[in-house]
Amino acid sequence: MEMASASASSGFCLPPAWAAEAVVYQIFPDRFCRSGRSPQQSGLLLAPWGSAPDPHAFQGGDLWGVLDRLDHLQGLGVSCLYLNPIFSSAANHRYHAYDYFQVDPLLGGEPAFAALLAELKRRGMRLLLDGVFNHCGRGFWAFHHLLENGPASPYRDWFISEHWPLRPYPAAGESCGYHAWWSDPALPKFNHANPQVREHLLAVGRHWIERGIDGWRLDVPDEVEPSFWLEFRREVRAANPEAWIVGEIWGEARQWLGGQHFDGVMNYRIAWGSLGWAAAGDLAPGHHREAIPYQCLSGERYRALLLETLGWYRPEVNCAQLNLLDSHDVPRALHMLQGDLAALKLALVLLFALPGVPSLYYGTEAGLAGGEEPACREAFPWGAPLVLGDFIAALAQMRREHSALRSAELELELLGEDGLLLIRGSGANRRRLVLNRSRDSALALPDGGQLAPQDWRLLA
Repeated sequence: MEMASASASSGFCLPPAWAAEAVVYQIFPDRFCRSGRSPQQSGLLLAPWGSAPDPHAFQGGDLWGVLDRLDHLQGLGVSCLYLNPIFSSAANHRYHAYDYFQVDPLLGGEPAFAALLAELKRRGMRLLLDGVFNHCGRGFWAFHHLLENGPASPYRDWFISEHWPLRPYPAAGESCGYHAWWSDPALPKFNHANPQVREHLLAVGRHWIERGIDGWRLDVPDEVEPSFWLEFRREVRAANPEAWIVGEIWGEARQWLGGQHFDGVMNYRIAWGSLGWAAAGDLAPGHHREAIPYQCLSGERYRALLLETLGWYRPEVNCAQLNLLDSHDVPRALHMLQGDLAALKLALVLLFALPGVPSLYYGTEAGLAGGEEPACREAFPWGAPLVLGDFIAALAQMRREHSALRSAELELELLGEDGLLLIRGSGANRRRLVLNRSRDSALALPDGGQLAPQDWRLLA
């Protein structure tokens, strides 16, 4: 693999220090909050708010709605937003971009983005955008040009064609005639060997950093030539040396986290591992997959998983990993825990107590429990009780108050079959947390006393 010339000890190769201090909140914009303030939505046939999350329907969440809920998010202890794609697209998830330089009009367009960014900066909050640079949508301007003009189009080498004519909407059994992400004709893959393609995408990365965002979450980056990400990091870090670059790598990512590509990855091993332990043998069946092998874990197996994962990376990288329990791509944590709020609380304690950056998926505080995509992309039920709001806010405060919880140090001790002792930090900053996942048995604490079933405690 091509390597950058910068040494591993240089600042270029280190994650930004602010990332280790952050609490991230992931927002799927169409389903977070409909403000009613976007003139671009006036008179349009939007799906009713709270209707079943159809893959093709738009419920009208917008960036004005995100701005309107910043008090709520700061009350949870959130300091950084991660927005799923916001660029112009014909899909409600916006992974089918047709213009990377334009904020989707349905989200409020440029005025809403500018207002949101300005307010985030005023509040001292950060913003990550979702960069989808492996593929685009059928409506992407260069691909549209190719569809209209065939091999005569000057953009024919921006994509990889197999035969003519191209069939962007092929009949059953037909080939679309071009390389597409997972063979989906709706998602033409870029030809990253083309210098013009690379420059266009690098310009996108540069542009939004120069506009003031604080970093990128990069979609399926392991399906793009690694050399592209070397250039991407140089461009982004030149525009903002403190930018945080997070790759969507679901498993082991050592080749990407040496300091030349990304600062961290979406740490799905924390997601399936923590849920597998907290479930105490009662995890929802039917969701196991190779990339995220949901399974019930004993304390011994969970401890081994955590220590193995941490052992793969440098301490500064472990502090910049985007830890999560769920996302727009997987069933919600409460679904996997079959509605057990007490078990979810334990998983959230682990999320905030382990090395790395805790990332909350929108609606966790409201007890959303959608299953496989698109069910996990349900509308936020504003007005309903925020059953976990105070609990999450308390965890965020605990993390702010104890620097040990933001460090890279971790020791783990098993306490019987169902107890777990986390030892964080060192010296005077050392802190201990104990968790009991048992549903019916109290746990004897190391220094005396007992911990009730499905409870946890920060020890002196």
